[in-house]
Amino acid sequence: MSAPIRISYREALRQGLREALLGDERVFLMGEDVGRYGGSYAVSKGLLEEFGEERIRDAPLSESGFVGAGIGAALNGMRPIVEVMTVNFSLLALDQIMNNAATLRHMSGGQLGVPVVIRMTTGAGRQLAAQHSHSLEGWYAHIPGLRIVTPATVADARGMLYAAIQDPDPVLIFEHASLLNVEDEVAAEPRAVDIDYAAVRREGTDVSMITYGGSLPKTLEAAAKLAAIGVSAEVVDLRSLRPLDDATIVASVSKTHRALIVDEGWKSGGLSAEIIARIVEQAFYELDAPPVRVCGAEVPIPYAKHLEDAAIPQVDGIVAAARRLVK
Repeated sequence: MSAPIRISYREALRQGLREALLGDERVFLMGEDVGRYGGSYAVSKGLLEEFGEERIRDAPLSESGFVGAGIGAALNGMRPIVEVMTVNFSLLALDQIMNNAATLRHMSGGQLGVPVVIRMTTGAGRQLAAQHSHSLEGWYAHIPGLRIVTPATVADARGMLYAAIQDPDPVLIFEHASLLNVEDEVAAEPRAVDIDYAAVRREGTDVSMITYGGSLPKTLEAAAKLAAIGVSAEVVDLRSLRPLDDATIVASVSKTHRALIVDEGWKSGGLSAEIIARIVEQAFYELDAPPVRVCGAEVPIPYAKHLEDAAIPQVDGIVAAARRLVK
């Protein structure tokens, strides 16, 4: 077996795309600037030269149009990967995603599957202000018929795409832009990863810190700071937001008896509320304290760096919330 290699999250995404294209001739990539420009975040750089225009397709600036084309291709036996530049632009294709991709299996009595993968960049932290800093994956996790995955590690960034392509139903992959330059070691050989289960990224006994995506590195850093003051924090990476892995969440909370949810999305009506509800429904008598959440502030994300930092979860805020929880 070859020695592990060290690559960035961005390169892991590119390798995942390349491996998918090599592994199945039905796979093609479509989206704005994915071809000649190499992707708005350079994720698809070099793929046009390797695979040609039939399989790396630059699309016009119409999210509803090209997402709809991807759904149509999936209905006809292809395995399209559709890239939407950033999550806010996906709202222009919401009708296609919610009323077509998510519903056609149900509405056809199981006769029609829509095996489309839709990738998009999500999250704040890059000073792109109120219109390009959304964390809307919790919105999409509300919709039956979709699978929502959020790769937070380099290994997941490379391996989740293969698993998503095998799914007979639509999968939305949310890639947090703050992770693109993160580097880590991965196996030299391509490996599919499990998208059905959450992962415990750090074992602990005093509090369960449950998170996903771009908040995972912050939560792990907070756990390390807590360890330095004698608080043992367990960190659970959800990985999949729909379906949620209730069993892993409940097992962790049953061990630590305290729950802290870290979610960059807004608090009101958000994913954090759903997680807390499930904990209370399934493990109420395991709790030694009310669950706590650290979420994005209830404001449009500001442009100014110090205000943007104040509007989204940060390490010190996670540490402070955990300390209050364990007293």
